[in-house]
Amino acid sequence: MKEVSNIITTQQTNNKSNNYKKNLKKAAAFSSLRRRRSPPLEAFLAPVDLTDRGIIKTLLSVANELVELHSGKKLPFQKKNFMSLVRKIEVFVVVLDFLKEYRSVARFSYTAIMCFKELYLLFYRCKILLDYCAQSSKLWMLLQNQSISGHFHDLNQEISTLLDVLPIRELGLSEDVREQIEMLKRQLNRAKWYVDNKDEMLRKRLYLFLNEFEDGKVPDTNELWFFFLDQLRIHDAKSCRAEIEFLEEQIVNHEGDVEPTASVLNGFVALTRYCRFLLFGFEEEEMEVVAESHKKTRKGMITQEIADTFLTIPKDFSCPISLDLMRDPVIVSTGQTYDRSSISRWLDEGHYTCPKTGQMLAPSRLIPNRALRSLIAQWCAAHGVPYEPLEGAESSSELAAAASSKAAVAANQATAYLLIQKLASGSEDAQAIAAREIRLLAKTGKENRAFIAEAGAVPHLKRLLSSKNAIAQENSVTAMLNLSIYDKNKGKIMDEVGCLKSIVDVLRFGHTTEARENAAATLFSLSAVHSHKKRIADESGAVEALADLLRDGTTRGKKDAITALFNLSTHAENCVRMIEAGAVTAVVEALGVDGVSEEAAGALALIVRQPAGAEAVGREETAVAGLLGMMRGGTPRGKENAVAALLELCRSGGAAATERVLKAPTLAGLLQTLLFTGTKRARRKAASLARVFQRRENAALHYGGLGVGYQLAGNSTRNRDSSFVGDVSVPMSISVPVVQG
Repeated sequence: MKEVSNIITTQQTNNKSNNYKKNLKKAAAFSSLRRRRSPPLEAFLAPVDLTDRGIIKTLLSVANELVELHSGKKLPFQKKNFMSLVRKIEVFVVVLDFLKEYRSVARFSYTAIMCFKELYLLFYRCKILLDYCAQSSKLWMLLQNQSISGHFHDLNQEISTLLDVLPIRELGLSEDVREQIEMLKRQLNRAKWYVDNKDEMLRKRLYLFLNEFEDGKVPDTNELWFFFLDQLRIHDAKSCRAEIEFLEEQIVNHEGDVEPTASVLNGFVALTRYCRFLLFGFEEEEMEVVAESHKKTRKGMITQEIADTFLTIPKDFSCPISLDLMRDPVIVSTGQTYDRSSISRWLDEGHYTCPKTGQMLAPSRLIPNRALRSLIAQWCAAHGVPYEPLEGAESSSELAAAASSKAAVAANQATAYLLIQKLASGSEDAQAIAAREIRLLAKTGKENRAFIAEAGAVPHLKRLLSSKNAIAQENSVTAMLNLSIYDKNKGKIMDEVGCLKSIVDVLRFGHTTEARENAAATLFSLSAVHSHKKRIADESGAVEALADLLRDGTTRGKKDAITALFNLSTHAENCVRMIEAGAVTAVVEALGVDGVSEEAAGALALIVRQPAGAEAVGREETAVAGLLGMMRGGTPRGKENAVAALLELCRSGGAAATERVLKAPTLAGLLQTLLFTGTKRARRKAASLARVFQRRENAALHYGGLGVGYQLAGNSTRNRDSSFVGDVSVPMSISVPVVQG
């Protein structure tokens, strides 16, 4: 670059040198264009160590490839700019072909070599832009109309500057070749930024459709028909779907350097989805596409869309009481932060001390921790975790920025009504397509989940749960899962007559593994409401089916089952039901299963708090060994759950269970390790269990003063045998936000 500028300076073309630098900076923007493939390395590195003839052959090869690929190609937009650039490259082909055939063996000058190397980079910038136009969707090309026109203009300026620098006289070109070069230079000197007026009118019309939704109006069907079919030449549902997928790809790849913004793009996605069903209905061939897509994504659906359910929540984002992701973090008078619902419940139960510090709480209001809420929102957005603050909680600026535009919400509502109508009265195939689309529509955004349920989708989805069509059943149960993420929808689903039974039936007898696993995930989501836990456990076959899935399911299925069973175990009245259904035995067996052992230990820690549960766990031969194994090699939270379960087993399980725990030969060593390396709560629980051990075994002779040493460290004053987890009687170390399927 520096050398070329020097050349221009020696030829007294300073003005064009400045333009050249400016244009090259603009051309660098090609690397940030949204495209499906990364630019080749050649776009940034000029060839080195090539002979004069070698560099000409290389340039000619690249130029011929560009012309061959793009000459005569018909594009819906940017036709004039596109073909004009191809014709300019054709002129270079003529020049390079002459140099290859007729150039003497004399070497090129330094100036010529530098120009040829810059021409090489210029060809690759042309390739990026031409490929980008050829591979982009129609709507995206329309939305980027002005920006892409600017890129073509920048390339024209670069070519013009390069031709001014190129030492044409010393190349020994024939007269006819020189004439073509001179003609091209004159053309480039007259060239202006060209924006096709027809394309620009279409772009503005596209925005007007979006503005109509923004104003609460639904665009006229005839106008939409004329725009999409006659002007955009989008003639079927398949083409519409391709447009949607391309726009969604741009949203995913969006990094803030391309307009329109992601919020506006969401609006165009919603508009196109609405037109897909309004204009093209539920075509029969669509079912073939859905089936094919189903085959390709069945395996990935769980791992990609629900696997994030088991993200490890950063410690600072979890409520110290519930260990769930904080939805409305608040600060108490001691400076500690808790989720509003958890600390409010703690105070309502008559506690006057801070759960973490033990200090008295001043009778002051709970102060919203806006900064932490903002960080939680950003983390959730980055990991695809739905984050919906409790009603009445202040929304963060990040949430507002990430929210869908009003136009997108309105267009999605219009689409939802079309889909629900088809669910109610369409053919079997059309209903399967509608269920799939509702599932995808409910995948993101509480607004979508809210109005889909309000529009009456739940009864129709419930009916499809018993469908003989495997695709329809799987999509309907996954749609139910997505809808249930929104808290207000949980009640709608539970209150729909027969809906809970239908979900359980899918869990027990579903046509596909994915349907059964999603049914388990749905029960987990619904059980987040305390009053629902007993109803779910009492539903015939529900707990038995979860236990079976925990034993025999895939890794994903085991996770769905154990999280659902964990939630059910937090209701004290479900203990007996879980014992009768064999779920306690299944949970004990899961202690040795990778991926679910931590959750299994957490569930047991809750179950053994009930006398009946402690007795049942005590009868399991492998329970104590499994919990000790978790203490030895589990995660920090797993170890915490395991020692908590063993402690409560000693308190509630009777003499036989206590004897089995305390006689374990590895217990003392594991407790000692945990007292020095465990989490704060794990250390408190380990200290309590150590004192139980001391009282039975005689501290001086059998325990080596472990408890005394810990007491001297000042950590035992907060540990009372009457408390389960230090000062807090509730939390277990499992926190699993539900993510849509």
